[in-house]
Amino acid sequence: MAQVSRPASTGTERISAMDRLAARWLGRVRAPVAITSQPEPRSLGMFARGQQMLAGNFLVAGELLNSQGTVPFDASTPEAVDELHGFGWLDHLAAVGDRPARQLAQAGLGDWAFRFGRGGGPGWAPGLAGRRLIRLISHAVFVMQGATQQDQTAFLRMLAHHANFLRRRAAHAAPGLPRIEARTGLLYAALSLEGWQDRAQGVITALARDCADQIGPDGGIATRNPEELLDVFECLGWAGQLLAENDQPLPDTLIDVMGRMAGALRCLRHADGGLMRCHGSGRGRDGALAAALTAQDALSGLPPAPAPEQSMGYIRLAAGRTSVIADAAPPPLQAAPGRAHAATLAFELTSNRRPVIVSCGDGRSFGPEWHRASRATASHSTLALDGYSSARFGTPGGRRLELTDGPRHVGVEFRHTPYARAVALSHDGYGESHGLEHLRYLDLSKDGRVLSGEDMLIASGRAAQKRFDEVRTRLGGAIPYALRFHLHPEVEASLDMNGTAVSLTLRSGEIWVMRAEGAALALAPSVYLEKGRIKPRATQQIVLSLSATSYTSQTNWTLAKAHDTPTALRDHAQDELLAVPDL
Repeated sequence: MAQVSRPASTGTERISAMDRLAARWLGRVRAPVAITSQPEPRSLGMFARGQQMLAGNFLVAGELLNSQGTVPFDASTPEAVDELHGFGWLDHLAAVGDRPARQLAQAGLGDWAFRFGRGGGPGWAPGLAGRRLIRLISHAVFVMQGATQQDQTAFLRMLAHHANFLRRRAAHAAPGLPRIEARTGLLYAALSLEGWQDRAQGVITALARDCADQIGPDGGIATRNPEELLDVFECLGWAGQLLAENDQPLPDTLIDVMGRMAGALRCLRHADGGLMRCHGSGRGRDGALAAALTAQDALSGLPPAPAPEQSMGYIRLAAGRTSVIADAAPPPLQAAPGRAHAATLAFELTSNRRPVIVSCGDGRSFGPEWHRASRATASHSTLALDGYSSARFGTPGGRRLELTDGPRHVGVEFRHTPYARAVALSHDGYGESHGLEHLRYLDLSKDGRVLSGEDMLIASGRAAQKRFDEVRTRLGGAIPYALRFHLHPEVEASLDMNGTAVSLTLRSGEIWVMRAEGAALALAPSVYLEKGRIKPRATQQIVLSLSATSYTSQTNWTLAKAHDTPTALRDHAQDELLAVPDL
C-alpha cells in the first residue's frame, strides 16, 4: 500500500500561511478570461436537497443551517465548512435548475466572493479550492445565465483567481485526496479557460506523477478509508473523461492506476453497492460507486474485472447474494492517526440490498465524544476485551486524540473449499496488555446462506502466558470480553426465551438467525452513525459476554438465513434522507 506523510488535522487540509498569502496576492489579478469549453457536470446533486435549500433548510454534513435568500457559510463542524466552501450546494441547486435555484446560487456566489473571494476564510486550501473550481467551471452556464455583465465579469475573474492560485499552490496540497482535487481543478482550468491550453500537458504529467506516488500496487491509499478512495477515484475519472472529451490521450500511468483502484473498490463494495464503513468511511453517496465504475469501464474499453478477495487491508467473502467484508490489517497509524479506528478483524455482512451486521460508523460529524466512541473496538462487530480496544488512543503533545499504537502483526490466510469461502485471521493487539492474541475464522457457505464464525483468544509462549496470568490474577481469576454484532437500524431483532438464538427480520422479508455455542446471547442498545444525518440512529447489537480463564478461550457462532425474500415482494430501498423532520 502506498505510504504518504501525515495529513493535516482539520477538514480537507490545514491552510498554510503561504496559501493565504498566495490567495490574497493573486486576488488582485484583474485580467478576466473566457470559457472556451464547458465540461458536463460530473458531481450530480439531489433535486430534493435543492428544494430544501430553496425553502431555507441547508443540511450540510449532518448540520442543519437555516438561511433565506443566500447560502449560509458559518458552519460549526470542519466537515460542514468543507462542504460549504467546496460548493457542494451548487450541485443540488443545479439539479433543480429553475430560476429561483439559479438566483439562490448567484446570491451564494456573490456572498462568498464578498466575504472570502480575496483570499480570506477557511476555503483556500489547495484541495478545497480545486474542488470548488471544478464545480464553478462545470456549472458555469447555469450560474451565468441571466446575470448582469458586471456579475459575469466578476465570475470570470473568480475563475482566473482560482486557476492562478492552483497553479502556484497545487503542488503544496496535502497528499491524497487534496492533492488530486487540486490537480484536477487545475486541469479543468487548463482545458476550459482561454489562454490556459499550453499548461495542460504539465498538469497532466504532474497528476500522473502524484497517482504513481500515492496509489498502492493493490489500488489502495494509505489512509485505508474506502470512501476517500472512492472520492479519489471519482476525481481521477472526471480528469480522464475531460481528457477524452478534449481528444487528449490518457497517460499510461493514469490508465494503470484507475484499473487498480477499480479493483480495490470492487473488493470494498457490499452486495447492495455500499462501501465498508471503517476508518472514517461512510457507505458513499447512493449510486456514486456504480456510476464511477461504469464510467471507468467505458473509458478503459475493457470488461469489468472480478472483485479481488483482498485489497487495501480488507478481505472480501462473497457468495450468492451475500457479502462479508472484514478489516484485516493494522490501523493506519501514520497516514491517518486522527481518523483511524481500532477495528482490526471487525466485519460487516450485507444480504441482497439490506445491510445486516454493520459497524457503528464514523461519529466525527456528531461531535468529539461521538467521534471518540465510534473509533473504539466496542463500536465494531468483533471481539473486545472489557474496557480495552485493540489499538491505543492518546493525545501526543496535548493535541487531538490519535491512535498511537495498535496490532503489529495481522495474519490472513484464505482457506477456501468447494463448499465455502473461508479465511483465518489473527491480530496481536492485546498481546502487550493481556498476553492474548485474537484469532477469527469466518466461513461463508457456497450459497451465501450461512456464515459460520469461530473466535479464539490464546496466550502462546512463556512471556505471553506470564502476562496473562498476571492480568487474570489482578481481575479475580478471569478476563472478561465480549463479541459484538452491531445491527443495521432497519433490522428487527428478537431474542428467544432461552437466550440461545436471535431472529433478525429484514424489511425485505428475509429472516436470519444467530446462534452461539457455550455462550448466552443478549440484545443491547447501539447506534448507527450515518453521514448526512443530524443525529445518530438508534439500533441494537447482539452481545456474547464471556470470560477468558485459561490460555485458550474459544466461541463458535453461526448466522444463517432461515427465510428468503418473498418472491412477490420487490426489495426497493426507501430514501429517508429527503424529509428534514425525519433526519
